[in-house]
Amino acid sequence: MMGRTGPIETIDWHTGGEPFRIVPGSPAAVTGDGLTVAERRIVAMQSDAAQWTRALLCSEPRGHADMYGGFLVPPDDAGAHLGVLFWHKDGFSTACGHGTIALGAWAVASGRVPAPADGVTDVVVDVPSGRVTASVRTRAGLVEDVTFTNVAAHVHASRVRMATARGTVAVHIAFGGAMYAVLPAATLGLRVRPDDVPELVAAGREIRDALNAAGAAEHPADARLSGLYGTVFTEQVHPARLRADGSRQLHRRNITVFADGEVDRSPCGSGTSAVVALLAAAGELRPGDELRHESVVGSVFRARITEQTTAHGIPAVVTAVTGTAHAVGTCRFTVDPRDVLVPGFVLR
Repeated sequence: MMGRTGPIETIDWHTGGEPFRIVPGSPAAVTGDGLTVAERRIVAMQSDAAQWTRALLCSEPRGHADMYGGFLVPPDDAGAHLGVLFWHKDGFSTACGHGTIALGAWAVASGRVPAPADGVTDVVVDVPSGRVTASVRTRAGLVEDVTFTNVAAHVHASRVRMATARGTVAVHIAFGGAMYAVLPAATLGLRVRPDDVPELVAAGREIRDALNAAGAAEHPADARLSGLYGTVFTEQVHPARLRADGSRQLHRRNITVFADGEVDRSPCGSGTSAVVALLAAAGELRPGDELRHESVVGSVFRARITEQTTAHGIPAVVTAVTGTAHAVGTCRFTVDPRDVLVPGFVLR
């Protein structure tokens, strides 16, 4: 096993409390020439080496049930600085806003992408759902915040009624780089708060599995983006507030349960894009307005609409989500060939 992977160097960051483990020395299976990042994700899903390395870095004792990270890979072409394959304990995802924010901050802070001491630098990243941009704002040589401009987000289905263990609910399905079910936590008798996390995880799993079994989240143009990735439970903090310039600020709290019961500690970047698409379609969020999106741990993203457009003939919006990311540390993981628990295990 040591010969297969060797020591693995990682750079760990977090965005709004959600971990992002960056792997510059990615498995050879996913770094070959001539593939798009979307194609590399399929290769990774089929590669024993890539899956083994992902499991090693996500699973205990090197990770945990809610670990998240990404393999750096070549971009689709010279128009982007980086390519990345996002991963978690259950596989490889199509999009990740908090990871894009962390990558942008790391790329500038590490000098990989040159940036002025004061100003904004665009770090262009190819991800499986398309090309995105992390606009990194620096002041006095330090990263202040990062604005993630996503692929176009759209509403996929509205008011899909389904039975759950806590009663029948109506959910919306929206695409923000991945497919999400969105519903108020209150419809299940729950709150977006740490005390309710176990019940929210159970409900998120139930909703995701039922909608996927029903084929309710099929992408209109690319089957690789099909399938419900997560469930966003929302809660209004304050009614919309009118600002001095006539625009409005909405203040919501959310928790996103993704993959097989993983909990996003951040307000979830791609999930926030999906929520913005729903709010825009309902007329609740207009260009110039801002969504203050708070996570279950109190971290905040600020989101807005930058463009109204169409995607695959469907009304869509381009969103910009601003958040902060911070370095946690660096790691050098090794494997003892006598270790019978490699690549690891997951206990929740």
